[in-house]
Amino acid sequence: MSFGLELIAEERQRQIEAEGWTDQHDDSPGDGQLANAAACYAMSERYRRAMIWNVTLRFRIWPWEEKWWKPTPNDRIRELVKAGALIAAEIDRLHRGAVAQESADAKSMS
Repeated sequence: MSFGLELIAEERQRQIEAEGWTDQHDDSPGDGQLANAAACYAMSERYRRAMIWNVTLRFRIWPWEEKWWKPTPNDRIRELVKAGALIAAEIDRLHRGAVAQESADAKSMS
């Protein structure tokens, strides 16, 4: 596994264990919030400043309360790791939804 993937996997595990972000939590409301949060961490500090935090990020992209916004502009790798872990969580959420839908479809055909 690459260094980046290891860091992302470790961060995802930390999010689950330390923050309590379980599958059930991630699934509700399940409307792309994880991906939006990842996008905020993935964009450069320069771009974030240009977007004007209080208008664009806070009200249009960042999906949660401001207290959950924890950028680390002096540690770009850390921000990208957070973004990667959030993307992994979003992929897992979408996968769980697809599996549940397949199961429901199979039951309705029985």
